[in-house]
Amino acid sequence: MDQAIWASGTAPADLLDWTYRAAQAVATDNLALGLDVIADCVNDCEEAREGWQIAARKAGAEIVWIEVACSDADEHRRRIETRSTDIAGLSLPGWNAVVGRAYAPWERDHFTVDTARRSLEECVEEALGLLYRREPLLAPPSANTSLLKLTQLIHGDDEANECKQS
Repeated sequence: MDQAIWASGTAPADLLDWTYRAAQAVATDNLALGLDVIADCVNDCEEAREGWQIAARKAGAEIVWIEVACSDADEHRRRIETRSTDIAGLSLPGWNAVVGRAYAPWERDHFTVDTARRSLEECVEEALGLLYRREPLLAPPSANTSLLKLTQLIHGDDEANECKQS
C-alpha cells in the first residue's frame, strides 16, 4: 500500500500511519459486507493493532490475531537477504533495518506461528488450525483463495511499513 500511495507523486516520504488507516478503512467496509479479512502487516506498535481491533468492532466482527515469527535468527536473516518483490519501485528493508525496528510486545491475546525450520505448508496448516478450530464463529475455507491469502500471510516475514502516530 505504501508504494501505491507514493506512486501518486504527492505523498511525503514518511507516511506516518496513512497506510494502516487506509487498510483499516477498507477492512471495515469489507467486514461490514460480511466478508473475511486477512491483514498481512507488521503491526509493530499497539496503535496499529488497536486500529484493527476498532475496525472489527465497528463491523461487529470477530478478530483473531496470529503473529508470524521466525525464532531462528540465521534463517530469518537469510530470508530477509534473499527475498524479492514484484512491486515496482518498492525497496525492501535490509537485515539491519529489520532487527533495528522497534517492535512493541503484545498486550492482547494472540497466537504465534513460528516458521523456523518448517515448510510453508506446515505453517499454513498450523495457521488454518488456529483459525478454524474456533468454530462455529469461523467456518473452514471453501476455496483455494483462502489458502492463498494465508500463504501470503505466512510468507510475509517483515514489510517496509512503519508504524508511527500522526
